[in-house]
Amino acid sequence: MRDRAFLDRWEPTRRDTFFTLEVQQRGLAKRREAEDLVDFGILLDAGDELVGRIQLTGISRAPFENAHVGFFVSERHNGRGYATEAVRQAVDAAFGELALHRVQAAVIPRNVASIRVLEKAAFREEGLALRYLQIAGVWEDHKLYAVTAEEWPPKAEAGPQ
Repeated sequence: MRDRAFLDRWEPTRRDTFFTLEVQQRGLAKRREAEDLVDFGILLDAGDELVGRIQLTGISRAPFENAHVGFFVSERHNGRGYATEAVRQAVDAAFGELALHRVQAAVIPRNVASIRVLEKAAFREEGLALRYLQIAGVWEDHKLYAVTAEEWPPKAEAGPQ
């Protein structure tokens, strides 16, 4: 609940219960088994503090081999690189164990922090989708970003060849 006001401007309208630890934990446990999504918690240190979540959703198999990535981090843990690292790990999983070809994301253009996360994780901007998602009751435009298996890992992180 502490992060509701912080997240409401970027997220679809959700019930109060969504913002409780119990619902987050139950969602993580249940969604790990779904075929069209993979849901991860973003945990600190020993794994005892849930500071955010990241999901690969809408997983589509041949011929698309694609997933959408979405993420959030609590306000008090924002800006510390947790989202960037989580996105990198989710993309590793997408191109590794899930054997996908493409991961894409959609971000409200004024959400500069999330755009920076995607750029640092080697996503490229592909365009603008008008009235793409309903966020806080308003149809919002979104910038579209993507990365493909051929572009991963980014050359700066690939290490010696």
